[in-house]
Amino acid sequence: MEAIPARARAYVACVALCALACLLPPLREAPSPWRAVVLLAVLYAAGEHVAARWRFGGTFYPVLLAGAFLLSPSAAALVAVPGALLSRAGQRPLWTRRIWRAAQLVVAVWAAARLHGELGGRDVVVSGDFPYALVPAGAAVLAFCLVLTVLDGGIRAFAERVPLRRAWRGLFLRSLAPLTVHGLAGLMMAVLWRSPYGPVAALLVLLPMCVSWWVFAQYHRERAAHQATIRALVQAVDIKDGYTRGHSERVGQASMMIARELGMDDDRVEVVRFAGILHDVGKLGVPTRLLRKDGPLTPEERRVIELHPEYGHEMVRGISFLGEARAAVLHHHERLDGSGYPYGLMGSQIPEPARVVAVADAFDAMTSTRSYSRARPVSVALLELERCAGSHFDPRMVTALARAVDQYGWHPAVTADDARTPVSRPPVSSAPGAHR
Repeated sequence: MEAIPARARAYVACVALCALACLLPPLREAPSPWRAVVLLAVLYAAGEHVAARWRFGGTFYPVLLAGAFLLSPSAAALVAVPGALLSRAGQRPLWTRRIWRAAQLVVAVWAAARLHGELGGRDVVVSGDFPYALVPAGAAVLAFCLVLTVLDGGIRAFAERVPLRRAWRGLFLRSLAPLTVHGLAGLMMAVLWRSPYGPVAALLVLLPMCVSWWVFAQYHRERAAHQATIRALVQAVDIKDGYTRGHSERVGQASMMIARELGMDDDRVEVVRFAGILHDVGKLGVPTRLLRKDGPLTPEERRVIELHPEYGHEMVRGISFLGEARAAVLHHHERLDGSGYPYGLMGSQIPEPARVVAVADAFDAMTSTRSYSRARPVSVALLELERCAGSHFDPRMVTALARAVDQYGWHPAVTADDARTPVSRPPVSSAPGAHR
């Protein structure tokens, strides 16, 4: 995102002022051992640099939390500043993003250190009474996680225009488990730091954490490779069938909305999204002249096009990470009454992801302008889906889509090369979703 909306910049400025207020005490006086502040700040900055250079992902939260357990709130907050300001921002404007990251971490670390101190956590760390140190440390981690969640949700709402009711959804629970692990590592660092063994022993705690970060980075590299594979396949389809350019991504989005409304877990939602994106990949095996034909299809030509689910399944069957998405690619043109293709499956015989994609596919087909039909209003498309629910489409999926669209809206893009081109031929069939 090159430009940040004005309200998001104002939000960043407010958080930065709060962070500055958290940092003022150590700038006026020296309430904590500056040697520890400098060592932790250098360690955090070095860790961030290594993580960015080697693409480990994440951040060195154990170092920040160790500072929260060892130092006064303002001094602990200061640990995050150099590393955050010198980190790689990724996108422009770089300094706005760096200031946001620094301010966010300063406020979160300050809150964690303040609560930890109020609960007597620093005295317990000094005494080395490790079991009893878990209570204030756990409360500090919860505070750290909560502040990060609140601030992250706010920037999502202001910068990405995410509705407020969605901005914070799931952020806290997704962050709590990894931050708890980081908190335990930070507590071990703090206890060892105050032990006779000193800071050198505390650094040893980071070794297993670095190994885990490396493993996590490998996972993200593999995931990035998966995404690149999918993008390459979709781009190939879009190049071949220009009239449906963007259709795959929108079907993936609609499929994801339906899956979330049905209450599927995040992993399965991702699989369903992949299914929606790749549902038409089999068109790579269909002659281009048929996909771009400007007239009615003959029965023989229609049979050739109806082979695309099987072509698609053959193309993706060896991609193991797709899971259920492969079955959805094969069966997304099946109908509940058995009149679909390629195998005429009925009812529950059709895999659930395929039933999701069938509704998403038909919905986008009806709400997008093509060479042979103009876009219908969203409300009209939903009514048509409801009319065909029970015969062509699973009523649960249709209801889920209607609820999601009512809650979040739908803004389909025109996909034809020229939206003003007059309709030159009738659809392949009168049934919704019967498109190329």
